[in-house]
Amino acid sequence: MTTATIVLALVVVTALAFDFTNGFHDTGNAMATSIATGALKPKVAVALSGVLNLVGAFLSVEVALTVTNAVINIQDKSGAPKPEFLAGGGYSLLLILLCGLVGGIVWNLLTWLLGLPSSSSHALFGGLIGAAIAGLGLSGVKWNGDGTKLDGVIGKVILPALVSPVIAGAVAALGTWLIFRVVAGVAERFTETGFRWGQIGSASLVSLAHGTNDAQKTMGVITLALIAGGEWTDTKNIPFWVKLACALAISAGTYLGGWRIIRTLGKGLVEISSPQGMAAESASAAVILASSHLGFALSTTHVATGSILGTGVGKKGAEVRWNVALRMVAAWMITLPAAAVVGAVMWFIGHLVGGLAGAIVVFLILVAFAVYMYIRSRRQPVHAGNVNDEWEAPATTKTLESVA
Repeated sequence: MTTATIVLALVVVTALAFDFTNGFHDTGNAMATSIATGALKPKVAVALSGVLNLVGAFLSVEVALTVTNAVINIQDKSGAPKPEFLAGGGYSLLLILLCGLVGGIVWNLLTWLLGLPSSSSHALFGGLIGAAIAGLGLSGVKWNGDGTKLDGVIGKVILPALVSPVIAGAVAALGTWLIFRVVAGVAERFTETGFRWGQIGSASLVSLAHGTNDAQKTMGVITLALIAGGEWTDTKNIPFWVKLACALAISAGTYLGGWRIIRTLGKGLVEISSPQGMAAESASAAVILASSHLGFALSTTHVATGSILGTGVGKKGAEVRWNVALRMVAAWMITLPAAAVVGAVMWFIGHLVGGLAGAIVVFLILVAFAVYMYIRSRRQPVHAGNVNDEWEAPATTKTLESVA
């Protein structure tokens, strides 16, 4: 077995690990409001979301192809992989992918520990961009395609990141305002009960949409790795086993729950009612599905958060915890560069050690960090039993604020 083959296997395993963290990191995007309003019991919600993520992963490949073709600059003008990326079994590109994935996972685990709903997508792209710049220079990143259309990192990643939460928030605010205008005069107990049923449908649609967008990103990374390793040559399609493996990984992670982030989204931003929850979920689903169709690799976290904030703006007298929102926006702003720094550092470590040993060292660093994060999380556990308790800032967040 060659060095490149072993590194390819490490990349595939690490990519599926990222997909798993993406699942539990983003469960709250679909189910936080339904859990907060009591429309769904916590464990039922995450199980339903896991199944629908699995189904959604098979409905589209546009975002997967974006990751394969629009982030790392490996194609020539004809669209075929450049020969230098296939030389030596594609080791150089495989190391970049491995280090980029480590950057994404490290940021996912850190923000999960802090209960911050940051973007798994931007963590992944940041890690890949940082590792690509470290290994190939600035020209190793496809910043804007050929400049004639929205393509590359700017058109497919950064622009949607800026626009999508604003659109989702505006749609949710308008929807919330209209809902409360329509049901004015109806007893609250009837509106709460009716909209809780509606929330089940809208939250399910968000979970389905999440599968069409976020599960695709790991598919694109694994396909890129297979191209580098000479196991796949088609840059316009995704192997079926890759689709299946990624769908299972993200759905398993979703079922795990990610209760810390569910709590922040469901209780920390807005004291949300069922009509607001349905408006938020409907707005999120519409924006995510439209973006998946267009191949935009947006952040479902940004969209869901924008929608929830929009419902607070749209309901007269609603309490919005802007201090929590500002912490989240700060995390959004540093997600991509922070993950890029980790990805670059990992590449330098792997390159310094060299060969197969370098890739193994990078992988072991990831394992050590993941174990530490898990042990650290057990000090202040959040689970299905306490996810809906009255909001109080997590102890880890308080500690960071006091240090700052």
